[in-house]
Amino acid sequence: MSLDLNNIGVVVLAAGRGSRLNCADAPKVMLKIGGRPIVSYIIDALKQAGFSQKQICLVVGFQKEQVQEHFGDNVSYATQEEQKGTAHAAYVGMRSLPPEIKQVLVIGGDDSAFYTSETILDFINAHREAEARLSLLSAELENPGLVGKIVRYSDKSIAIIEKEYWTDLEKNTKEVSTGTFCFDCEWFEEMFPTMPPLRKLGEYGLPTALAIARGQGVKYQVIKLKNPNEWFGINTAEELRVADEKKRQ
Repeated sequence: MSLDLNNIGVVVLAAGRGSRLNCADAPKVMLKIGGRPIVSYIIDALKQAGFSQKQICLVVGFQKEQVQEHFGDNVSYATQEEQKGTAHAAYVGMRSLPPEIKQVLVIGGDDSAFYTSETILDFINAHREAEARLSLLSAELENPGLVGKIVRYSDKSIAIIEKEYWTDLEKNTKEVSTGTFCFDCEWFEEMFPTMPPLRKLGEYGLPTALAIARGQGVKYQVIKLKNPNEWFGINTAEELRVADEKKRQ
C-alpha cells in the first residue's frame, strides 16, 4: 500500500514493569519470545511499514536502560517518570515527536508482537480516510478473557466497558479493545489535561479517551482486526509460553 507517512508518528508503550510476570530486573517488553524481546517485533514491523527513527518513540520507564541499550539509535525515546497509566504515557510520547506530526499511532509494546506492517498501514489509512479524531482497533475473540469489551449501541455510539462494570451483555460480548489507537495529535493534546483519572486506580487510561470523544461528539470509530490472532496480550506466564511457541513455529 502506498501511504504518505510524513506527518504520522508512532508511540510504543514500553514503560511497564510487568508485575504479574514477576519482572523484577527487566521491563515487561524485554521478556523474550522466539529468542528476542517482545517489543522488538513491533519495531521491525514499523520499520518495514516505512517509519523512520524520529517517527517512532518508545516510551520507557522501569529499567529503561535495557530498552535503550537494545535499540540504540534505531528509535527515539521519551521517559515516563511516574507510572500514571496508558493515556499519560501516550501524552508523554506524543509531545516528544517532531512538530510536523499530525496523526499518532499508539501501540502497546507487550501485545503487538504479531501485528504485520500491512495491518498497521491499513489501520492508519482507515483513520485518515475517516478524518477521525480517534480510531481504535478491536478484535473478535472466541475466549476474550477479562480485557475491556466493545459495546456497540443502537444509536451507533460505541463504548469500552472494563470488567469491573460488566453486565450480562458485556460478559457475552466477544469483541474486545486491543488498546491500539490512532489519534489526531492536536485533539489528544488538548483533551488529555481535562481527562479524569480512572476511579479505582488513579491512573489515566486510554479507554477514557473514547468516552471523551463520544461525549464531545467528535468523529471516532472502532475497526475490527481482519485477523484477530495478530493481537496477543502477554500478562501471564502461560501467555508468555504460548507467544514464545507461536514465534518459534
